[in-house]
Amino acid sequence: MKIILASASPRRRELLDQIGVCFAVQPACGEEKITSADPKKVVEELSAQKAAEVADTQKEGDWLVIGADTVVSCKGQILGKPGSEENAFRMLAMLEGNTHEVYTGVTLCWSCAGKKEKLTFAEKTEVTMYPMTETEILAYIRTGEPMDKAGAYGIQGKCAAFIKEISGDYNNVVGLPVARIYQELLQNGIDILHVS
Repeated sequence: MKIILASASPRRRELLDQIGVCFAVQPACGEEKITSADPKKVVEELSAQKAAEVADTQKEGDWLVIGADTVVSCKGQILGKPGSEENAFRMLAMLEGNTHEVYTGVTLCWSCAGKKEKLTFAEKTEVTMYPMTETEILAYIRTGEPMDKAGAYGIQGKCAAFIKEISGDYNNVVGLPVARIYQELLQNGIDILHVS
């Protein structure tokens, strides 16, 4: 079975590598359309769009496409990638000293023995950050690390110095709940750790 990750995220690639999955990368590049303000629904929608786009390009044979999208939600606001240092500062100022949620939506599309299936779910992890001073926030932004990450921080990077506690799956915060993906696929008769 050919496994395709529909994402250009280096962190998602590292997580699949970490658990021993052999896969190809084919990032989805279509326009993202959101119809909800609920973070769980948003990531489910976006992951489904990404997975469907790449699944539509697959021909015959057995294949699995993994689509994913991650957002941070704090005080009722969805925080995606900051796009600017000003937005990164605004986001980090909102997160510091508070608890927020990280949602990763995953859509799995597969074709096995000519039968096509699709499964979508979202995983939620709560993250509590220590208070950060304005100087600490600005110094962190200057590292450049926040710019390509939802919520303007990387839990696996320099921002680890400010993470007080998490409740839930750590890998979900990094960008892919690999254990949940493995379990969901296993329940559907697919063992991605031992594919032929």
